[in-house]
Amino acid sequence: MPINQKQIMIERLTGVKSSKKNYYTELKKMVEQLEQKNMKLEIINDVTKSFTIDMTIDEMLKNIMEKLEKLYTFDRISLTIYENKQLILTNVYPQDSFFLKVGEILPNKNSLYYQAVQEKKILMNDVDGTFGQLSDVEKNTMKLLGIDTVLCLPLYRKKQVMGVLSLGSKTKMEYPNDDFLEQLADQMAVCIENSSLYNAVLNGKKEWEETFRAVQDLILFVDLEKNIIRFNDAVKTFFQLNDEELYGRKADEVIQYQDPIECPVTESYRTKKTAFRQSRLDNKRICDIYTYPVFNETKDMYGVIIYLKDVTKKLYTEAQLMHSGKLAAIGEMAAGVAHELNSPLTAIIGNSQLLLRDFNEQDPAHRLLNDIHNCGLRSKNIIRNLLTFSRQDEYEFHQCELNKAVEKVLSLIRYQIERQCISLRVDLDPTLPLIDGNLQQLEQIVINFLLNARDALEESDQLEKEILIQTGVKQIKNETFVYLSIKDNGVGISEQKITEIFRPFYTTKDAMNGTGLGLSVSLGIAKEHGGGIEVTSEEGKGSTFILLVPKKKSE
Repeated sequence: MPINQKQIMIERLTGVKSSKKNYYTELKKMVEQLEQKNMKLEIINDVTKSFTIDMTIDEMLKNIMEKLEKLYTFDRISLTIYENKQLILTNVYPQDSFFLKVGEILPNKNSLYYQAVQEKKILMNDVDGTFGQLSDVEKNTMKLLGIDTVLCLPLYRKKQVMGVLSLGSKTKMEYPNDDFLEQLADQMAVCIENSSLYNAVLNGKKEWEETFRAVQDLILFVDLEKNIIRFNDAVKTFFQLNDEELYGRKADEVIQYQDPIECPVTESYRTKKTAFRQSRLDNKRICDIYTYPVFNETKDMYGVIIYLKDVTKKLYTEAQLMHSGKLAAIGEMAAGVAHELNSPLTAIIGNSQLLLRDFNEQDPAHRLLNDIHNCGLRSKNIIRNLLTFSRQDEYEFHQCELNKAVEKVLSLIRYQIERQCISLRVDLDPTLPLIDGNLQQLEQIVINFLLNARDALEESDQLEKEILIQTGVKQIKNETFVYLSIKDNGVGISEQKITEIFRPFYTTKDAMNGTGLGLSVSLGIAKEHGGGIEVTSEEGKGSTFILLVPKKKSE
């Protein structure tokens, strides 16, 4: 007998071959179990690594399904969150595999889901397909989707159930005897909690940023070196700067004050308290400026919030309201003054007219009486104009000459000005076109310009004091304007005061010499005539006031 056959016979008689076969079978089974355990660990590890804080819950469920396909035959996964003792369906994958809509509450009667929450353990419906542990909604869902087996895994957060992870299969399944799905549910609960916390923080951050950007007032955050770290959109609009021109720039370079004041940011650095200033900025806007120091957990200041509110319009409105109130008082006072002065003015005007009849025009007394008569009429007009100004009445316009208004005013106050050693130079254009206007109102502007020039020269140290009066024609944007220019070499006006001189009741004179109404009234008259007033001035060298009135339109 050959040796090989003898060896086979011996192995059969002794059972050696059978033992080897069983050994290799057990070994193979053990290897498969180890591989399966390694795969489960790998799945949990992959699921954990794949759950990033910016991943949505839907993406998480999809990721779980893709991993579980290597071990089980699950076809559907859903997540319900437990809030206020109710289960709310929040996510489903595949996203079209639902009976109840996302966001709806699961009925709790005979519900396998609620039972899993109450008993705090993994539950599965009967494997015989009777669905005895399921509610009607759950049965209908499984029948509609063709689901045969459903597994409910409660999710925990700090030993409290936060929801249920449901796995559904279209084939009958035995209950898994290992703890893999429980570990997966625990990991899923951690990831959902982290995602919820992150999304809550992210949503809070977005809401704060949107609120920060939506505020119409200016908000900036600066560090201890006054470097701008953050700002809202209102800052870019107000200062006409873009992001690159603002980030990292010094706050003092952006917010430039006209007033010589201590920067409120500096005060907050020094006092570590809130500071406030109302200041005019270089862009001619007036702002309320608040600064709030910012502290960390150890009470160390690491920055300052700057809040600016543009109150230019508010202050203007308040000034207008105050102006209206004062004008109403002036109107009442002017009415009383007019009543008291009308009787003596009537006597002055009437008697001067009677006396004028007794003198011919060549008599020197005739010129004096004529001046008395004209001054009486002018006084009456001034009272009427004051009433008109306080009531904002419309002016009666007629065809007139600007040169005549100048000549008439000079005939009244020229002597008074020249007595104060002020030289008057008059250069009137004889070809000046006619205008539509009110001669008495225009005279009022000329008087105001001349008296202001006289007052400026009285305060000046110039040895040769001079006022230059000119009229002419100027073209502005294809429109012809007649102008009156009155220039002096007096004390001039500072740049800060030029923007204020037309404001009602603003005056640099003392209480006995000025009311602050002259230029305000003059500007109102000029605007009613369709024109305006221009001012150029240099402190210490004099000022020039120019009245512009449009030329009379041809018939």
